[in-house]
Amino acid sequence: MSRAFDVTVSAVRDLSPGFRRITLGGYALRDFGVHGPTLDLRVKLVLPSRAADGTAMPLPAFRVEEPGWYRQWLAMDPDVRGTMRTYTVRRARLDAVYPEIDVDIVLHAHGGAGMDGSGADAEGPGATWARQTRPGDRVTLIGPNSRAAHCVLEETYAGIEWRPGAARRILLAGDETAVPAICAILESLPPHLSGDAVLEVADAGDIRHITTEADVAVTWLPRRTAAAGKPSDGGRPLGELLRDAVRDIVSRPDGRGALTGAAAPEAEAVTEDAALLWETPESVPASPFYAWIAGEAGTVRELRRYLVREAGIDRANVAFMGYWRRGRAEL
Repeated sequence: MSRAFDVTVSAVRDLSPGFRRITLGGYALRDFGVHGPTLDLRVKLVLPSRAADGTAMPLPAFRVEEPGWYRQWLAMDPDVRGTMRTYTVRRARLDAVYPEIDVDIVLHAHGGAGMDGSGADAEGPGATWARQTRPGDRVTLIGPNSRAAHCVLEETYAGIEWRPGAARRILLAGDETAVPAICAILESLPPHLSGDAVLEVADAGDIRHITTEADVAVTWLPRRTAAAGKPSDGGRPLGELLRDAVRDIVSRPDGRGALTGAAAPEAEAVTEDAALLWETPESVPASPFYAWIAGEAGTVRELRRYLVREAGIDRANVAFMGYWRRGRAEL
């Protein structure tokens, strides 16, 4: 069960040209969390609107435990209710005297080949907020109530999709919007797992060092690269490098382990935005292979078509998640 947490921006730090880390803290976070590691845990942030002088508007109080809260929030004046966006918890320090979580936000507008393919990155309200916010700013976080999450009768929190089951070989693939989730998952993996993780990012400067105990090869795919002493090139189209890398991995003799399967019907599950493919296994997979694919909706849909139709992978062994849609500012 989710609830709303009143939190404050504790720190703001640039990780790379394309990522900014926002640390959120508050004593209310003592009641935040899930049973076990956060993995790819999604939370929602309600970001305040800004007045003409640039000051943040106060956010309204609301209880997400009450039925119909989202419709009530939508019915409010946009200048009052603020903006709601979804992010991954990159790290959580909930046992500290002052509990905090880190959220890494993609900053799209940093030149070169754009996220929308036009040569100019589309920056949404979340990225704009991340650029403007300062320590001391207040936001509302909507996430799991730890008391409910630790109840043995409570089902797994819906904000976590990473469920490899009995798999011993894995594939993680995503663009920059999936980087925080993939990095958090990699850091939590046990040594007995093997496989590949491929992360497409805008710029070579967005590559970061990630440690994992698992035998997983981590490959970064920057769309823009620069030779020594030269400016970066125009960049490859969004999703192209990721699609090619996944095909190369799956076509290898060891790419899918001992998996066998058949092409499945093309039924798709979607979120409230019908343009976003969101299809995850209904039960924990029993296969030796498991894949987690996230990022721009069109790229995810193409990878789904390849993996299910062409490679013959049972879609019950793959989580497909469209985090955002090209040409629409959703981040």
